[in-house]
Amino acid sequence: EKLRVSEPSNAYDFGQIINAVNAYKDKAACADLLTITDPKNLPVLLSNKLEGEILLIFIQSLEHYVAGKDPGLVYQHLFYLSKAERFKVVLALLSKNEKEEVRQLFDLLSESQSDEYSLEDLESLKKVYEL
Repeated sequence: EKLRVSEPSNAYDFGQIINAVNAYKDKAACADLLTITDPKNLPVLLSNKLEGEILLIFIQSLEHYVAGKDPGLVYQHLFYLSKAERFKVVLALLSKNEKEEVRQLFDLLSESQSDEYSLEDLESLKKVYEL
């Protein structure tokens, strides 16, 4: 049974939903959560709770469920995710295979067209993700 997610109103609610999503590895529910969450709010909602596992389930959910429908939203999430507390630490701890998953998502975005970003925007964001 798929987790039902509603828009989180604060960091605590967001954390609870993320924990459930992560426990069940429910990428579809995670995609729902990211679709209803304003990307600008991500750094605040994540607070200091960003972990490698969370970054990866976000990446996988965006790649499998959102990129095909709304590449602009994916770009926005990646952009604001990079502003979250602990982002640099989490990024540094990713394995080679995990980094490859991030790269695949960027590759998908570069093949897609969106008014939300240019290829130059994408290239500069890739540098932030150290790709």
